[in-house]
Amino acid sequence: MGDILLPALALMLVIEGLLPFLVPGVWREAFRRLTEMSDGQLRFIGLTSMLAGLLLLYLSRVYAG
Repeated sequence: MGDILLPALALMLVIEGLLPFLVPGVWREAFRRLTEMSDGQLRFIGLTSMLAGLLLLYLSRVYAG
């Protein structure tokens, strides 16, 4: 598992760094809007993101063999 966890973390950091690198103004505005959301809205976004990630992991395992 360790041979997958570190590359996955590294890839996540690369992907998260794309928006602030490519379009910092858009990223700043999106981040500002996120700070104005309620806790419930942020939790829903977090839950949706986690479920999408789990679905992608499942699909990658199913179709990888």
